[in-house]
Amino acid sequence: MPFNSRRRSADMDFSDGKIPSIEQHPDIVINGNQPGHLQRNKTERRRLQGLQRTNSNVSVPVGPYVPRTAMEKFNHWMINEGGRRLFLYAFFLLHALVIAFGFMHYQIKDNSVGARATFGITFPVARTAALVLHVDVAFILLPICRNFISVVRKTPLGSFIPFDKNITFHKAVAWSIVTFSIIHIMAHMVNFLELVMVDPDAKTLAQKLFAFVAANFITGPGATGWIMTAALGIMVWFAIEKRRRAHFEWFWYSHHLFIVFFINWQLHGMFCMIKPDRPPYCSFNTIGVFWRYWLVGGVIWIYERILREVRSRHRTYISKVIQHPSNVLEVQIKKEKTTTQAGQYIFLCCPEISYFQWHPFTLTSAPEEDYISVHIRVVGDFTAALAKAVGSDIRLGKSEKGKGGDVGGRVVGTAGNGPVNDFLDYETVLLVGAGIGVTPFASILKSIWYRMNNFNTSKPTRLSKVYFTWVIRDFGSAEWFHSLLHAIEEQDTQNRIEINIYLTARIKEEDMNNIIVQDVGAEKDAITSLRAPTHFGRPNWDRVFSSIAEKHPETDVGVFFCGPSVLSRQLHLMSNKYSSPKGTKFFFGKENF
Repeated sequence: MPFNSRRRSADMDFSDGKIPSIEQHPDIVINGNQPGHLQRNKTERRRLQGLQRTNSNVSVPVGPYVPRTAMEKFNHWMINEGGRRLFLYAFFLLHALVIAFGFMHYQIKDNSVGARATFGITFPVARTAALVLHVDVAFILLPICRNFISVVRKTPLGSFIPFDKNITFHKAVAWSIVTFSIIHIMAHMVNFLELVMVDPDAKTLAQKLFAFVAANFITGPGATGWIMTAALGIMVWFAIEKRRRAHFEWFWYSHHLFIVFFINWQLHGMFCMIKPDRPPYCSFNTIGVFWRYWLVGGVIWIYERILREVRSRHRTYISKVIQHPSNVLEVQIKKEKTTTQAGQYIFLCCPEISYFQWHPFTLTSAPEEDYISVHIRVVGDFTAALAKAVGSDIRLGKSEKGKGGDVGGRVVGTAGNGPVNDFLDYETVLLVGAGIGVTPFASILKSIWYRMNNFNTSKPTRLSKVYFTWVIRDFGSAEWFHSLLHAIEEQDTQNRIEINIYLTARIKEEDMNNIIVQDVGAEKDAITSLRAPTHFGRPNWDRVFSSIAEKHPETDVGVFFCGPSVLSRQLHLMSNKYSSPKGTKFFFGKENF
């Protein structure tokens, strides 16, 4: 809750009349020094959460696990990152094998002697690059088939293939296509020059130049090749992170040029410009084979598109619109014929804005509730237009009192973005949200609370302890989340959900003095009004992970995170550092929102 920045009056002052200075607060680090001898009052120490409280009767904390034998090192590596690394190595190995065997094949192929004599080394280079491109096209569409990913990630393959990094894999394959397309084009430019040099009709420089241009833009392979290059270039240009964020609609529409790209790719190889030495010169099995590589991914993608179109015909209705502080809009949608899971996201379409645009938003409602809700931060053109369409007066840069109201809309079927019930596979979980990345945990915490208490006919869970850590710069950016934490803390009488909040913003001295005064003798935190205290600064992850390992020996602990990649890497490192094959195991990355 927001606190009063004015100093407290004398009759409300529990101190001796002197406002303590900022240097006296035990959580504040000034110039790299923290006064370790200072402690909060007894009431404050009682309400410090378990991971932050130092127990005098506890022995030396658990340290990082250090494997010694080769088998221990392998088992330790496999706990968190082994399967993902193996998949990455397999992908690179596949490309290396395709390049090696492809080049050898085209270099020694007995019916391409004439082509090698005419073009030289650039002939096998061009053909090998084309072969790699055909292999890449078999993978390029699969990562963007959301329903397909949601199904296969729940299979045993999910332990080895990083399905939560499907978009990263899509980008990697795309950059591979760009790289080998450039190699293919450069090799064929040399090949075209070689053709011009042996062309008996091109005697003068002007004739040779005309023949080179004609080979590029008049012949079937040349024309389709440059159309493909233009389509690919436009897609890549608007897909660059900075441009995509600044002009999402340009990215969205330009990316559909992949249809033009694929059609011309199929036509590109059907002209049989470089003929083999003997018949059949251009048979069905040797030209235009793009469709064979594209077939599996293409069929799955077409099925997905049909499924999305069918789902998009299902009209839903908004039952409530709530305007929260900090330009956050909560939209509650009537739950009809929809099954959801904690941590999922849905795609919303507002025809009043655009019939073709579907934008993902994380669910903040639990599966046990009778409605679907999303919390939308109004930060861009689409979200501002959506806020206006549902009757809110939130505008970019402003946050005024909302009007609310019941407004109609449409929602596409749900799409899972992770093995969203993975947290139910563990007895202990650590949930870490950073900033607005806390959104998925609204749904997960609600679902955990329902399951732990067997409410709303929810299934019971083996989950016995939840550590929820929220790292946030200032509480104003997600005030809507406070009410959920208050409700959970009030109902969680057995302390099975432990909350730790870290405030990283620099606080003014007068505000800090006010916080210190209000903390004295208080049962609840001066900033959040929770029993859980607010910690100032960033978490000490070594202390957090070692404490969990000490409190839960020989336990599998699930670590789930949503937020910036820098913090993700830190948590991944800590999960590996404190995992022991024969002790506590931390599993990170099973669910990356």
